[in-house]
Amino acid sequence: MEGVVVFDEKFFDIAFTPFSLREAWTSRVRIFMEKFFPLLRKSRKIKLVDVKSFGDDILLLAHESRYVEFVKEMSRVGKGFLDYGDTPAYPGVFEDALFAVSGTLTLADFVLAGEKIVGFNPQGGFHHARSSSAGGFCVFNDLAIAVRYLRKNGIKRIAVVDIDAHHGDGTEEILYREDVLKISIHGYGYGFYPGTGWIDELGENGGYCYNINIPVPLSSGDDIFKLAVSEIIIPVLSRYKPEVLIVQNGADGHMGDPLVGLNYSDNSYTLFGEILRGFAEKGVPIILTGGGGYVPQETARIWALVITKALGLDIPELRPREDETVSTHKIMSIVKDRVYYLKGMLENCGKI
Repeated sequence: MEGVVVFDEKFFDIAFTPFSLREAWTSRVRIFMEKFFPLLRKSRKIKLVDVKSFGDDILLLAHESRYVEFVKEMSRVGKGFLDYGDTPAYPGVFEDALFAVSGTLTLADFVLAGEKIVGFNPQGGFHHARSSSAGGFCVFNDLAIAVRYLRKNGIKRIAVVDIDAHHGDGTEEILYREDVLKISIHGYGYGFYPGTGWIDELGENGGYCYNINIPVPLSSGDDIFKLAVSEIIIPVLSRYKPEVLIVQNGADGHMGDPLVGLNYSDNSYTLFGEILRGFAEKGVPIILTGGGGYVPQETARIWALVITKALGLDIPELRPREDETVSTHKIMSIVKDRVYYLKGMLENCGKI
């Protein structure tokens, strides 16, 4: 299994966030490329590749044409917002968003060429973008576009796993009626964005029971993540037997992230990387995308940590450096009840 990082220096300047978060978003990519990628490259199991350009017609795989044209127009106008006030318009935002999508599709082309990769796009994972709207710093949904692109080219059993602290509401909306496995573990609570992702959102029509949400209370620790992984994520993925794994690898669930309030340590991300390694060793290609994370140094390090574990590498500078975190008895009880209920619903489906 070979590691691939897709990159262009334009990535240093792409951010669909408000200005106050722009430096945090862009510097994560710079820190990853300047500090952590050289450590990964020493293993000789990972390489850097250029972004392949895709035409804007590729966006129509997941987005309505009127929305694509709206973003183009706002890009020309160069001011305002693409949504309710989270995702700003600026000169060239359309081109930047298409380029970010192209990074993820560059990795998809490796998969279509038959290459067994653990690929990473640090400017990917825009899971809040819906078919006809932006949201949550996301313009176009590269995850859903990649799913449709791979399916269009003959790959049917695709799983999307989203560990970002926020629910992937856009990915869910776009793929809700399709038999693509979608698993999201995310924070859930009063006023927490985007307010979706409850356990009863199982999909519709042909996608029924292929949409799996694991909502956890804010302040949940490693023990909650481990429970969700062992009881839901591993069993469901193992039964589904994906041909490709697409991962939204958001690091904003890490303790101390200023926008969230989950309490995962390095140990949760290590565990997740080891799960990915198990699938990679079976020949399942993996496409990783950056997602959220607003402490630049920590986000870049966690990205590298997950890649390291997925490739089966041991890099001293990327070993877990924190003790496992433990949730309160009340939180554990709440999540156990949700997992038990979700398992029962999935068993009644009889699909996966």
